[in-house]
Amino acid sequence: MWALPSCVPPNFRNGLYAGLLLAAIVGIFLARLWQPERQVQLHSAHLLAQIEKKNWSAVAAFIGNDYQDRWGDDRTVLLERLREVFHFVGNPTISVKDAGIRTESARGFWRARITIKGTGEFAPVIEERVNSLPAPFELEWRRGSSKPWDWKLVRVENAALEISNNGL
Repeated sequence: MWALPSCVPPNFRNGLYAGLLLAAIVGIFLARLWQPERQVQLHSAHLLAQIEKKNWSAVAAFIGNDYQDRWGDDRTVLLERLREVFHFVGNPTISVKDAGIRTESARGFWRARITIKGTGEFAPVIEERVNSLPAPFELEWRRGSSKPWDWKLVRVENAALEISNNGL
């Protein structure tokens, strides 16, 4: 094993070992944090939290420029629809149940049942529409670069949700 010369003061040696131990702990933490499954989980949770807060600029930062879904929405239309729907829901709370994650290459899929609660005149209609869906939502994320934290939402799917051109 590698050893410091005996002329090195004990305080320096202890500091060096403590520094190496700290670097190893930070390295392990970052390696776990940057695993694709963990990033998809965190990005999904943070996206839903920003929707609850109605922080539309933060929501927009999560959505990729290449977003497309089966309802014909692109990034711009999705953001408009989210603003419209949540305009009518005061103090929204988004709950997640039975979340699951899978990853393939540079893609990640987060799948869970989502329920919405809130206040306001139209909140009961929106709650009933979303909360009664038998199928879970699936969010598809794509890694945008070599940076382990660079994930963007590129698709949302729910087989049971039908959306017309006029909204829900």
